[in-house]
Amino acid sequence: MKMIQAAVFGTGFMGKVHTEALRRLGNIEVAAVAASTQAAADAFAAQNNIPYATADWQSALARAGAVHVCTPNVLHYPMALAALEAGKHVLCEKPLTMTYTEARDLASIATRKNLTHCVNHNLRFYPVVQHIRDMVAAGELGEILLVNGTYFQDWLLYDTDWNWRAAIESGGALRAMGDIGSHWMDMIQHLTGLRITALCADLNTFHKTRKRPRGSVETFTGKNLAPADAEEIAIDTDDAGAVLLRLGGRARGSFAVSQVSAGRKNRFAFEIYGTKSGVAWNQERPDELWIGHRNSPNQLIVKDPALLHRRAAGFADLPGGHSEGYDDTFKQMFRRFYARVADANAPVEYPTFEDGASGMLLLEKVLESSQSRGWVDV
Repeated sequence: MKMIQAAVFGTGFMGKVHTEALRRLGNIEVAAVAASTQAAADAFAAQNNIPYATADWQSALARAGAVHVCTPNVLHYPMALAALEAGKHVLCEKPLTMTYTEARDLASIATRKNLTHCVNHNLRFYPVVQHIRDMVAAGELGEILLVNGTYFQDWLLYDTDWNWRAAIESGGALRAMGDIGSHWMDMIQHLTGLRITALCADLNTFHKTRKRPRGSVETFTGKNLAPADAEEIAIDTDDAGAVLLRLGGRARGSFAVSQVSAGRKNRFAFEIYGTKSGVAWNQERPDELWIGHRNSPNQLIVKDPALLHRRAAGFADLPGGHSEGYDDTFKQMFRRFYARVADANAPVEYPTFEDGASGMLLLEKVLESSQSRGWVDV
């Protein structure tokens, strides 16, 4: 099996997750890592046995055939653009860029240069989630009527909690909606096959100021911060938001996101109801699927590849009773991305930059709706 060299840009939470998942594939060598400082790059390279470490991410391009962009959002576009122009395949964290225009530009360039491109909507890749997609496609739910759900976290509950996403200049105008709402909207369209055609959004910033530490802070590590040595910063990004949806020609829906919901660590949940049956799923219990019926007993099934739809079973590597979780979703997505890197004729079984651009358009419409206090068409 031919080895493929990859470079990882970013050494925070996502840089670690991507690096570990790449190592699980067997045919990928993490040949280079780039960080915001040479010291951070060196430390990460030493911990992960990576041969080349640098604070100059452009110098890492020559050492890899594919690049993983795991940096703050403001760097996604320039890094992905440079990688594409250098002829590299690119897998980028979400949201893909800071604007819809930037995202469309990346999608156009990647397609023109015939390069493999992927935006990291890894949450599609739970086996049970793929089973739901096959259920919908097979008509087991009937015509989709209603969808609803939440994505709730608590890691930014206090005004002393800080992350680069809180600042518009590094994360963009939308924080909770951009970070986790983007996952929810991508997922519901992926599963139902229906596009969001109109929406009405309400966003709120509960903490108008936050205390920013004078040093860097890794995602989800705010509980470990000392209260001293911080500066107060005005905040304009959203802590939470709710959205009403119209999907396709008839379906309706709603969802809410929050990064200030006490006790909810990473609760991504959705419900889909059709004319025949309904389903419900929660990421904090990823192997379980609730199936609801009108005239017969409801079901609660547990992931077992032998009992999943045949295509969905290909997203599970372990037998029934052996949980497959968050880190496994990266492995499944990366496996399919690199299959396409190795063979341009391989199927596209992952979210592309076109999906990322569609997601950016939705986010801009959410912001427009919240500001205008009304419905907007997509």
